[in-house]
Amino acid sequence: MALKWYIVHVYSGFENKVKATLEERIVVSSHPDKFGEVLVPTEEIVELVKGKRKTSSRKFYPGYILVRMELDDETWHVVNDTAKVTGFLGGRNNPTAISDEEADQILNQMEAGKLKPQPKYFFEFGDEIRVIDGPFTNFNGTVEEVNQEKGKIKVKR
Repeated sequence: MALKWYIVHVYSGFENKVKATLEERIVVSSHPDKFGEVLVPTEEIVELVKGKRKTSSRKFYPGYILVRMELDDETWHVVNDTAKVTGFLGGRNNPTAISDEEADQILNQMEAGKLKPQPKYFFEFGDEIRVIDGPFTNFNGTVEEVNQEKGKIKVKR
């Protein structure tokens, strides 16, 4: 049987801890070959902090992790009995795997974020803003122009 991707619901904020714990449990399980990757869907973001560009990572599905596995009673229990796991998405006793297309879309989004980090905030024409750093601190204005490629906006007072 082929490995399929399943979405597992976990306590929000504990995704990385659950991933690490689950990977440890998989290693000591009687069938580690029935498991593939365990992923926390994240993307790279860029923000300005004190005038310097800072790259960090943001979860785009908080409270969820992806597990590639062959589903049977044993593997279901290995995942479901992990601390901070609340269950599988798609059904309590018979979870539904996501399609390969859906999994590829999530994996591609993660890869795209590594190659070209996204801005932390998105602005649109007409948005009201307040500058929080630099020579124009506390300046209020309206977004006049957005340059996505350069990650810059033009603001009118």
